[in-house]
Amino acid sequence: MLPLSRSDGGTRMRCCARNAKAESQGPAASRQNGHHKAPGKAPKSGATNGSSMESSKKNLCEIHRGDGRRRRALAASLLATAVFAAIIALALFLVYRPAKPQATVARAGVYRLVSAAAANGTNSSAATPYALSATVQFTLLLHNPSDRTAVVYDRLLAYVTYRGEMVAPPAQLPLVLQDPGADVAMSPLLGGDGGAPVPVSADAVDALHADCVAGRVQLRLVVMGRVRYRSGPFKSAWRDLYVRCDAILGLTVQAAAGGGGAGDVPLLEYPKCAVDA
Repeated sequence: MLPLSRSDGGTRMRCCARNAKAESQGPAASRQNGHHKAPGKAPKSGATNGSSMESSKKNLCEIHRGDGRRRRALAASLLATAVFAAIIALALFLVYRPAKPQATVARAGVYRLVSAAAANGTNSSAATPYALSATVQFTLLLHNPSDRTAVVYDRLLAYVTYRGEMVAPPAQLPLVLQDPGADVAMSPLLGGDGGAPVPVSADAVDALHADCVAGRVQLRLVVMGRVRYRSGPFKSAWRDLYVRCDAILGLTVQAAAGGGGAGDVPLLEYPKCAVDA
């Protein structure tokens, strides 16, 4: 065993003294000594704050991304709902869409169609020479081409014109309800039994006499009013109705005067009707 030198013994005594002092000061001193041992290292508080800011930014970005995804999902759902509703509405419209009625004249009767002077049997100035006295009757057939839509006719007025001039006063027709795919017949007597004179032009009086001599008279039946369509649970607003039917009649002078042949007259051509509804 080698003898210790004096320098080694002093060194050991100083180390023991420092250890005893550190143990007496406790953990605080140890932490202090630890800081003293590494004076060159930077404190970790700045790094900790930076990492927390980065994590906060990431959280905010995630929140914004989530809000954007929710908004896009809501917009997509609303768009899909609107498209679905439009498809349903289009399907219902195609199924229940109304079709305007079709019209034709099935029969014509002329009981009187003469000038007022001829009707009175006088040529005196007391009679109105430029007036026509008419009593006519048409059978108008209205067809509903739709199998799902009912039609309601209201405020109907019918009158007759010759060469664009009215020869019979308007007659009011009753309200009509037409079932889907059904036909409705109207036979208004226009002008009444007496055939009240209606003022016309001199050209109309002369043309009527010439047409009766030729046995070919064209009259127009006009029906005006309003119409409404009912399709299942749906009901349309009131719409204007305007029907025009041109009928060419085999009318003679004697029949026009109310003599032989008055009443039903033949239809020389198939009547042409136009319907605006």
